[in-house]
Amino acid sequence: MSRPPTAAGPPGELHRRIGVSDAVVIGMGSMIGAGIFAALAPAARAAGSGLLPALALAAVVAYCNATSSARLAARHPASGGTYVYGRERLGAFWGYLAGWAFVAGKTASCAAMALTVGSYVLPGREHAVAVAAVVALTAVNYVGVHRSVLLTRVIVAVVLAVLAAVTVACLASGASDAARLGIGDDAGFGGVLQAAGLLFFAFAGYARIATLGEEVRDPARTIPRAVPVALGITLAVYAVVAVAVLTVLGPGGLAGAAAPLSDAVHAAGAGRLAPVVRAGAAVAALGSLLALILGVSRTTLAMARDRHLPHALAAVHPRFKVPHRAELVVGAVVAALAATADVRGAIGFSSFGVLAYYAIANASAWTLSPAEGRPPRVVPAAGLAGCLALAFALPVTSVLGGAAVLAAGAAAYGIRHALAGGRRP
Repeated sequence: MSRPPTAAGPPGELHRRIGVSDAVVIGMGSMIGAGIFAALAPAARAAGSGLLPALALAAVVAYCNATSSARLAARHPASGGTYVYGRERLGAFWGYLAGWAFVAGKTASCAAMALTVGSYVLPGREHAVAVAAVVALTAVNYVGVHRSVLLTRVIVAVVLAVLAAVTVACLASGASDAARLGIGDDAGFGGVLQAAGLLFFAFAGYARIATLGEEVRDPARTIPRAVPVALGITLAVYAVVAVAVLTVLGPGGLAGAAAPLSDAVHAAGAGRLAPVVRAGAAVAALGSLLALILGVSRTTLAMARDRHLPHALAAVHPRFKVPHRAELVVGAVVAALAATADVRGAIGFSSFGVLAYYAIANASAWTLSPAEGRPPRVVPAAGLAGCLALAFALPVTSVLGGAAVLAAGAAAYGIRHALAGGRRP
């Protein structure tokens, strides 16, 4: 049974403060910042003129994942997302593997978003700016999720305004040509599949709603409503912006663009908007980073409660009611990565880990009974197949790196299980 919205709960649990609108904002803040400024160009390089079909394919897989996640979150409204669902529906190992994949993949995403902020704010000093951004947003999360939601609302509003300006500038320009939307012979199946895998990075934020399940009011009602709304709005925004940019740059121009939206407004004769676009990109990446840190810290909390990670990370701050130790550790790790890592390849590595995470979510949703709110069987089946197909269509380095991390996690679980004498570690 869910506690009433005003219930504080026991000292070791989190406060339920998030309603439908706030949950939608958190999901949108995570998705829009992650994708539209970062993933269009590499996806265009993979798919060519098949970019829009790739976007549609990524959206279908994301919809299946979102539906499965929402039904599971309503049934199991605790922090941790698929880590909890896999554990409860499939067994301890699968829950652990989902949590491991999520934390590894999303930690890489955090570093990539922090470096995106740095590259837009101060090129050449992006590492220093990235570290400062991580420290600042970790501090915001530390003092409570309510303040994080307020900041995310502002960020989402700014980013949507910037994207609207870019779209109008492109579509109203004399350089816009709808013929550039045509699909040519360069759009091979393999390229479209790989592009969909890369674009999936841009849709992966809706799960942030589920990982915050312990802080959502009336989760059985709120989560199934918020997840599809956040995903639907984000897909509409992506589709409109992608069409607008393609009509100006074409698939070839988009594939070669270092900063696609900035290049598009220049090509449209609206170069005065370029600084606004750069600022919007930085703000969007900040919004994504804020939501990512929230999600990774909550999964870390859930895994620490079960002692798959150090139990000290399961502490909840007595005043702010947040997993403060988990947030500080996650912030420190992301700051270290942001100070040293190269952003290249981060999207592919993150996509592999997150697709593995959602494959387990869909397998978990398959086990729901009709009385538990199971979606039509085709949804988790298509989601599972889609996740596996997109994961293994990614660049080889991303597949090998992601598989190695998952294997290391599985080995660590096996060792702990053996040392525990066959009992659940």
